[in-house]
Amino acid sequence: MDGNIAGSPQLDTSGVYLSSAVASEVRWMGETCTHFLATGKTTSGQFCLVEETSKRGEAVPLHRHEKDVESFYVLDGEITFYISGQAGIRSGPGSFLHVPAGAIHGFRITSDTARYLIFTTAHHGEFYRAISAPAGADGLPATHDVDWDKVMATAQDFGIEFISELPDE
Repeated sequence: MDGNIAGSPQLDTSGVYLSSAVASEVRWMGETCTHFLATGKTTSGQFCLVEETSKRGEAVPLHRHEKDVESFYVLDGEITFYISGQAGIRSGPGSFLHVPAGAIHGFRITSDTARYLIFTTAHHGEFYRAISAPAGADGLPATHDVDWDKVMATAQDFGIEFISELPDE
């Protein structure tokens, strides 16, 4: 590493990695923008860290993944998390949720916008990449439409089981 300010990703021979959100890969799924801050490639397969920004109503239905853990940290806005059959838990800035492998969970954005971090396995990060579309040169997606058939087929390939839609609020 040559002492440059974090901008474009830097990796030295020891495996140390430094990046910033402005240099991250940006992808979209619907109205959710995902910045890949660290991936399996940059962490030697250890983990994936993404920062997402999403709009009110965007949601992930109840699902589980037997092999992958997932942790959420809310930076801005409010997210309602759903765990198994429990009532939704409204969570604001500073809230942290850890989901062990196999746990049924889902979430919905309940503020106008929300910004949050997701820390997960490298394998699960590749699922995020596979179901999203790259941002164009302007940083925006070609479309905000979600190909749910592709999402469902890809989920099966990655060992993710969708359980049901989220309960109404």
